Amino acid sequence: MPRRFDFVVVGAGSAGCVLANRLSEDGRYSVCLLEAGPADRYVWIHIPIGYGKTMFHPVYNWGFHTDPDPNMNNRKLYWPRGRTLGGCSSINGLIYVRGQKEDYDHWSALGNRGWSWDECLPYFRRLEHNELGEGATRGVDGPLWASMIRQRHELVDAFIAASNRLGVRTVDDFNTGDQEGVGYYQLTTRRGWRCSTAVAYLKPARQRANLHVETDAQASRILFDGTRAIGVQYVQRGEVREVHADREVILAAGALQSPQLLQLSGVGPAALLQEHGIPVVAARAGVGENLQDHLQFRLIYEVARPITTNDQLRSWTGRAKMGLQWALFRGGPLAVGINQGGMFCRALPDEAKTPDIQFHFSTLSADSAGGDVHAFSGCTYSVCQLRPTSRGVVRIRSTNPLDAPSIQPNYLATDLDRRTAVAGVRLARRVAATQPMALLMKREVRPGADAQTDDELLQFCRQYGQTIFHPSGTAKMGTTDDPLAVVDERLRVYGTRGLRVVDCSIMPTLVSGNTNVPIVMVAEKASDMILDDARRSSLHDRANVPAEVAV
Repeated sequence: MPRRFDFVVVGAGSAGCVLANRLSEDGRYSVCLLEAGPADRYVWIHIPIGYGKTMFHPVYNWGFHTDPDPNMNNRKLYWPRGRTLGGCSSINGLIYVRGQKEDYDHWSALGNRGWSWDECLPYFRRLEHNELGEGATRGVDGPLWASMIRQRHELVDAFIAASNRLGVRTVDDFNTGDQEGVGYYQLTTRRGWRCSTAVAYLKPARQRANLHVETDAQASRILFDGTRAIGVQYVQRGEVREVHADREVILAAGALQSPQLLQLSGVGPAALLQEHGIPVVAARAGVGENLQDHLQFRLIYEVARPITTNDQLRSWTGRAKMGLQWALFRGGPLAVGINQGGMFCRALPDEAKTPDIQFHFSTLSADSAGGDVHAFSGCTYSVCQLRPTSRGVVRIRSTNPLDAPSIQPNYLATDLDRRTAVAGVRLARRVAATQPMALLMKREVRPGADAQTDDELLQFCRQYGQTIFHPSGTAKMGTTDDPLAVVDERLRVYGTRGLRVVDCSIMPTLVSGNTNVPIVMVAEKASDMILDDARRSSLHDRANVPAEVAV
């Protein structure tokens, strides 16, 4: 007989670990957490610079590729996604960013009650342990750490100073709601170790008798009784298994695999489901639509002096020093990962009321994020548009849950996105050419001095643009009159009962920055909604049974 739980959560990533902790916290409800990947025992998951070790790992990374994108010179782009406890929070770049106040106010203005900045702020404060200390927008009692980069770097300081000369203010905290400025990022690290949601949320809850965690458990479909979700079928070590949910099934598998699982289970565009012979449980045209992502353009510069992380990594003495700094003091480059400097500003100031681009400044250079560093002293100015207007789609290719879905990002499909891309590249060049940064720059390696016109810079963006790992929006939250809405304001899937989605899929529009912390907030808020609905349901059940049974 299948095991039964109150809640079954699919995906132990940034959201799933939060849900597992919060839903099991008071001991009233039983929770089963399914994760397709293995436990997070790989040491490089936990050392911040290990980001480079997990970026292409065949076990801990799904390693998806998009379909050829006609807007990107028909390239297939590599899309890494976490495949272990903690999900993407176990392999990401560690940047602690919430986004802008206006992002959440826009969600609310679209009709999603309860999702304004002021209504989300208590959950941002609840989730965090911020080393800056408690404040009007900061929390200090939460499980997820927001740590400062304590060891300053000459290149990052020069990046900040050059940006100041261009009129961008220095800030210590990008997360007050008004993020415009330049400075050092905060990181999801704790005393030199990565602070994933598996570490922050799941590990403290693992010993609870009412929480059951299954790893290497690939969900294959949601089980329905009519339109009510009653459980999940999954494959574990070659055996097909089932687990049943007495209250809810909650999808937290991410913006690619949550819509894939919905489609495989009969929830999605009717024509697509019928094409694959899948019985329609709920015809929802928006499942897999509305795909959004941040596209980064990486300008590579050779640095005039050997002060970069490239130099340290290419030298055995440099590597030994890095290792000792981390082993003895939990400091140095191994403790901070790849990107240290950040900037939020406006590439199109006449059109953007708030920052429209984000910089990730890195003291190393490589052909791709997580790739081998170059043989020269190098640094990287990565710039991305914060609120792209292009939209893509995720669709199943077959009824086999092990087949990766078709991913069509449709990058740079709109005029605004193309103009913002070119303006962002030009602004990065201005920073590099401004003192004191200019003194440290030896030459621009990519795109190179020959690329000067808008068309030439756009071609650079098409040829070298890469994801910055923030796919979102494929099961969007919206009102009943939105034909592409998949979930309501309480994240319940339209046309079904007992089924929710809690991950980046639900974002109606992409937030202005890295998505990990926003999704932890979404999961915190969702856990309150789920528990509130469960209590209401229990009270309703008690009100409809004989008094002697209810006592």
